[in-house]
Amino acid sequence: MPRFGKKSKERLKGVDTKLVNVLNELIKIMDVTIIEGLRSEKRQQELLAKGATKVKYSKHMEGKAVDLAPYPIDWENRDGFHYMGGMIRGIAHQLGAKVRWGGDWDSDGDVKDNGFDDLVHIEIRD
Repeated sequence: MPRFGKKSKERLKGVDTKLVNVLNELIKIMDVTIIEGLRSEKRQQELLAKGATKVKYSKHMEGKAVDLAPYPIDWENRDGFHYMGGMIRGIAHQLGAKVRWGGDWDSDGDVKDNGFDDLVHIEIRD
């Protein structure tokens, strides 16, 4: 069974418990790596300056978002990211948590209507 490595566990510190619970169930089903969790305002501004984000304020700054990827990471494997996004949404539904995934921002099931894809991004909604 897959499990989070040391770096992934470290990157989950400060992340909303409801989101961590969803991810803890996900790791039982598929191997993923946590790229980034809680983010400082300084880090957000750095990412904005280099074009790695499109927003000045992010849910990462509240600990309500995580960037993750199927492991091992293959940036060309869009199907893997879509599978992961679907698994996360299904698990969240089972746990009674509301999430939003960057591969289908409006959660309508149509992934072609996104303004931009952020396939690594998942956030907990209140």
